[in-house]
Amino acid sequence: LTNGLKYTGQRDQMLDSFLSIEKHITIEELDNLIKKKSPQISYATVYRTMKLLSECGIAKESKFHGGITRYEHAYDHGHHDHLVCIKCGSIKEFENDQIEVIQRKIAEENNFKVEDHKLEIYGICSRCQ
Repeated sequence: LTNGLKYTGQRDQMLDSFLSIEKHITIEELDNLIKKKSPQISYATVYRTMKLLSECGIAKESKFHGGITRYEHAYDHGHHDHLVCIKCGSIKEFENDQIEVIQRKIAEENNFKVEDHKLEIYGICSRCQ
């Protein structure tokens, strides 16, 4: 692995599984996916490894509606915001330069140095309407 993490076969298998997914995934969903290929990897190992990957900047951890923690790739993902369906839980990423400009302007007007931010818009997706 990278970023100073010790290499283990289980971590390598987990990383391969995690990086093969292009969505926001819960620990439970990832555990179910990993169990199909590597049933010997425990839930606790999946949980601990995802925490490590988050700390190292490989994964990004976010809490969404209902306090559910989901993970997404941190590599090759520029800043983006989220549309979250409150019925089915789907999450759609979007980017909007106008929103970013307004957020920077608000920070400047308030003499505020932004370190990080996130925008989540909750509603009902087109499939659930």
